[in-house]
Amino acid sequence: MDVIQTQHTDVHTLGRALQNGNTIVYPTETCYGLGCDATNQEAVDRIFDIKKRQKNKPVLVVAHDLSVMLEHVFDSPALFDIAEKYWPGPVTVVTKARPDSTLAKGVLAEDGTVAFRITEHPLAGALAKALGGPLVSTSANIAAHESPYDIKDVLAMFENEDEQPDIVIDAGKLPYKLPSTIVKIRENGTIEILREGATILFN
Repeated sequence: MDVIQTQHTDVHTLGRALQNGNTIVYPTETCYGLGCDATNQEAVDRIFDIKKRQKNKPVLVVAHDLSVMLEHVFDSPALFDIAEKYWPGPVTVVTKARPDSTLAKGVLAEDGTVAFRITEHPLAGALAKALGGPLVSTSANIAAHESPYDIKDVLAMFENEDEQPDIVIDAGKLPYKLPSTIVKIRENGTIEILREGATILFN
């Protein structure tokens, strides 16, 4: 693991590393995230190996702008409504992917959906922008462990593991926040709340 202090972060260099298939731990608006290029199947497979995550449990992605995701998902009034009211921010949307999407398996669920949000975290957004596409953003923990908010916990968790993230951005201890709210856009255009999180919807 190559550990980089936040103040020494070169976003453009990290963007190229992500384009080349590297995996990265980085701070988000909730906990530390584990990410890679969401269109790189080999890199996404490594994310599952690092987390020891079941292959049938897809990972979510973040982007810096909705236009990036509209290359991969269908637009809809419900999606634009969420975007206007809640993005950027900790609201994750599950919606149908386009048939021409280049997202990797594991990002694309078996039912053809993808979960994503437009991040409000400045560094996460900058990384996604530098990558030039969707960035995997699953919590940076081994399966069955709690989501990490302190970089010390991240480093200790992976210290003796055979599969480790390539790059770790050390932003110290993150303020504890609830995970993102997750909603699903049904095929009839209505919205189902799957998980209440940091944002209360439609009040």
